[in-house]
Amino acid sequence: MQKHQLYLVDASIYIFRAYFSMPDSIRDKNGNPCNALYGYTLFLLQLIQRHGPTHIAVAFDESLTSSFRNKIYPDYKANRELPPDDLALQMRRCKKVTEMLGLACYSSKKYEADDLIGSIANKMRKRCKMVYVTADKDLLQLMQPGDEMLNFAKDYSVNFREVKKHIGVKASQVIDLLALMGDAVDNIPGATGIGKKTATALLEAYKGVDDIYARLSSVADMELRGARGIMTKLESSRQLVEISYQLASIVEDAPIEANLSLLKRQSNDTDALCRYLDSLRFSRTISNRVRSILD
Repeated sequence: MQKHQLYLVDASIYIFRAYFSMPDSIRDKNGNPCNALYGYTLFLLQLIQRHGPTHIAVAFDESLTSSFRNKIYPDYKANRELPPDDLALQMRRCKKVTEMLGLACYSSKKYEADDLIGSIANKMRKRCKMVYVTADKDLLQLMQPGDEMLNFAKDYSVNFREVKKHIGVKASQVIDLLALMGDAVDNIPGATGIGKKTATALLEAYKGVDDIYARLSSVADMELRGARGIMTKLESSRQLVEISYQLASIVEDAPIEANLSLLKRQSNDTDALCRYLDSLRFSRTISNRVRSILD
């Protein structure tokens, strides 16, 4: 049985990219900024035009302070500022445009977009090959043979075989890498004093975090500069590494509904979408683009 290609879109990355790159002079009739919505709408239209996905899901982040990970580690993402008020309105409008384009939308107060994507992929694995539309390295842990990650903004993709070349470790070791080196963006601590270079070298010699700690004394004998000091750092940071592993692991069993019917791109009302975009005072150019792509 031939598998479908299922596009799994991490919406927030493209919304934030548009928010910071598009001029805030793009506003609706009430003066509310629409720059993020404008750029995000263009992104979705370009994705549809270039790749013509038949099955697609778009996941939104709504759990910056309410994720289950905050209970595991209260400082998780504590370094991130909450989205400004003008972006919150645009986020809601982004979801509306996504739905008007006939694309399945997913969001949760408990689970992050990565978890929703991971859970959809897990449910659909037997029927679909995944195309993860994101620039987030964390999602590389979900990659299996036949999958690819599409960095749409930079116009390149990474397939399962290329993960190690791309990030330095195999897909099955991505969580281990993040647990060891941490992630400043998400405020995941990792092992104190262990950076990417050292973490990658460790994962060349060991299967993963569990294997490292099962044979911790052997780290001192590795042909690494300061190997004994690395062993000491790992020993003193064991609890942080264990917590970091939990934080970096993408959930694949979130209670969501997903099947081929729900994920199939639905027919859309082009006129209604154009009227909505016109009501926000978008340029006629974008309405013309909607018609040229969707009609």
